[in-house]
Amino acid sequence: MPLQLVTAEGFVAGDADLVLGGALLGLGSVPHPEWPVQHVGAALLGVDAPALQETWLIDGAPVTAGRFEGVEWRRCGDVLYGVIELAEDALPAGGDKTALQWVSESAYERIFRLLDTQGLPHLWRVWNYLSDIHGDDGGLERYRRFNMGRGHAFEQAARSVVGRVPAACAIGLAQGPLSVAFLAGAVPAVPIENPRQLSAYLYPSDYGPRSPTFSRAALVYPPGQELLFISGTASIVGHRSLHDGNVLAQSQETFDNIESVLAEANRASRHGRFDLTGLSYRVYIRHAEHFDTVRRVLHQRCGNVAAVCLQADICRVELLVEIEAMGGHAA
Repeated sequence: MPLQLVTAEGFVAGDADLVLGGALLGLGSVPHPEWPVQHVGAALLGVDAPALQETWLIDGAPVTAGRFEGVEWRRCGDVLYGVIELAEDALPAGGDKTALQWVSESAYERIFRLLDTQGLPHLWRVWNYLSDIHGDDGGLERYRRFNMGRGHAFEQAARSVVGRVPAACAIGLAQGPLSVAFLAGAVPAVPIENPRQLSAYLYPSDYGPRSPTFSRAALVYPPGQELLFISGTASIVGHRSLHDGNVLAQSQETFDNIESVLAEANRASRHGRFDLTGLSYRVYIRHAEHFDTVRRVLHQRCGNVAAVCLQADICRVELLVEIEAMGGHAA
């Protein structure tokens, strides 16, 4: 069995020998399983279940597991999935760093130390969730404080902050700790950028003292596979947000960006083409009343694809929708 993500309503235990980890999406709760799970406490839209469980399955070498400096992880061969959740009172603020900045930096420092210890240095895909993403934090927006902590950790670990950086998202929730989940491996990801957009790590200082550290997408290579991870994507052209207040236009612009990323990914792909109809999607919608509009655009552009929709905040206050995606095929 190649590395694959399965989604089910409620909780699906599956075969523990095949599980790397997963995510619990929604406001429901289930017993904590024996593998790392990221809790994404946001209301599900368009489904009756209070929660959905996403689980990464893989079949190969025996699965090993552990806990390292607060990071819960499982590994199969040269692929590792991990989750770390840090409350902002877990570390004291000090100097010119706020609590959020400290825990953001610390979370990534711990992840990099784990990956170095495991001999799997290459971060492929990261999912970041923080509370009150637009709130003030020592005179800066909290999302900007998070970017400062993340970026500094990359530099301190001698990781590149431009070019070869992982695919990622950063989403705001109503409450909860900083939560970071990630996939990593022995071989580097191939970063993909979007010619319609300025690379996020090159954003001007208008967006804060530290640019976000992520690529628009990444091609990664677990054994026998080619996977494409498309980062959280929104209605941004160049570095500017477009269509303020118009969720229909923002949704269309978002898919224009995803199509542009796909075109670049297909130029770099080693084993086949990707298209909109062959991906699975996670969709973040700021206002629940916009769900029908976003879903209609999703179906128009992609057909009847697998998609999980959540009510959550986007990294810029004027953005109403953000969409991430993934797909894969055999190598």
